[in-house]
Formats: sequence, C-alpha cells, structure tokens
Amino acid sequence: MALTATVEIHRTSSEEQTIALGERLARGLDPGAVVVLSGDLGAGKTTLAKGIAKGLGADPEEVTSPTFTLIHEYGRPPKVYHVDLYRIEDARQAARLGLEELYAGGAVVLVEWGERFPEVLPAERVEIHLERDGDQGRLIRVRKAS
Repeated sequence: MALTATVEIHRTSSEEQTIALGERLARGLDPGAVVVLSGDLGAGKTTLAKGIAKGLGADPEEVTSPTFTLIHEYGRPPKVYHVDLYRIEDARQAARLGLEELYAGGAVVLVEWGERFPEVLPAERVEIHLERDGDQGRLIRVRKAS
C-alpha cells in the first residue's frame, strides 16, 4: 500500500485487525522512514507499532511501550526503533535522545507522542493518528507529511 499525500482512513475492530493493518502499512515504508503515532492513552499506538514491527520482520511479541525506557530497538536490518516522548518535558530533552542519529541510520523509527515536539521531527514523515471507535474499535488516519 503506497502512502500518498492524502489522508487514508482505516477502521479496525480488534487488536488483531490493528496489528494486521500495521503489517500492511509497513510494506509502504521505505528504510529510514519516520512514523509519528499520535492519539490518547489506550488509543492503540503500541498495538499498531507491533504490526508495523512485524511487517518489517521483527517479533511483535517483543514490542512493548517504551514509556519508561524511552527507546526500544527491534529486529535486524532493517531495524525498527520505537520511541516514546510521553514522559519528555521539553524539546531540549527530546533532542538529547539522539533522534537525529536514529533518523539518519536507515532504520524505521516509530515515535509515539511525537506531536508534542514537532521541532525534533523530520519534515518528511508519516503521521498516524489513532482514536477509539467503540469498545474495541479504532479509527486510524494515515498521512504522509513532507
């Protein structure tokens, strides 16, 4: 599935469907892609990250929220870095994480809560916004920014 400048809208009704969508989205990501995952707590960001990681050859069972460790690394080349900026207090602190090095390394970088600090994100990125749609459902909007 090629990502375009328009917004793609997806609906999932289970964790399994959200993971499967992540796998499909992963096929449209080039090495070095930066993906910003936004949405409220419990919206499904980490679940979608599991699917993207799986689609890129990593074990989805290893994917957990990096809230306390801030950055997780998965897979073999292409590596997947999973970053969580939820507990970061300001852009300077975010910049000290070495995100620019991750962006330049050819890995796919998934950034949860990246919308809090757009100044540390590359201009060219994929933005995915998730929101709850009922008990198990998710409304997922995908947009390629440049």
